[in-house]
Amino acid sequence: MSHGAADNALNMDKIAVIQTGGKQYLVTEGQMLKVEKLLLEVGADVEFDALLVSDTEGKDTKVGAPSVSGVKVKATVLEQGRADKVSVVKYKPKVRYRRNVGHRQPFTKIKIDHIAA
Repeated sequence: MSHGAADNALNMDKIAVIQTGGKQYLVTEGQMLKVEKLLLEVGADVEFDALLVSDTEGKDTKVGAPSVSGVKVKATVLEQGRADKVSVVKYKPKVRYRRNVGHRQPFTKIKIDHIAA
């Protein structure tokens, strides 16, 4: 059994950097990740502009200014939800001041389907 074919398949994989919700994410095809809430239905398709595209070894790299022209990252919305509760506690000694507030950040879970170059 030849491992050369498997190595070539790995070399053909692309990685990209996308930006959404004020954050940048390094993504590959088939990856699932949680991003800031997008106003889309579950099952909807979404496209992101690629800020950087490269192969997994980093030999063929294209950097955009601000995005790489002609390259889109296609993804599918899997889930809309809210993260676990984070407790925000404020306390000032000697003045009887205490505040305890909870916060649950909304998110959208997406799956990267294709990096179209």
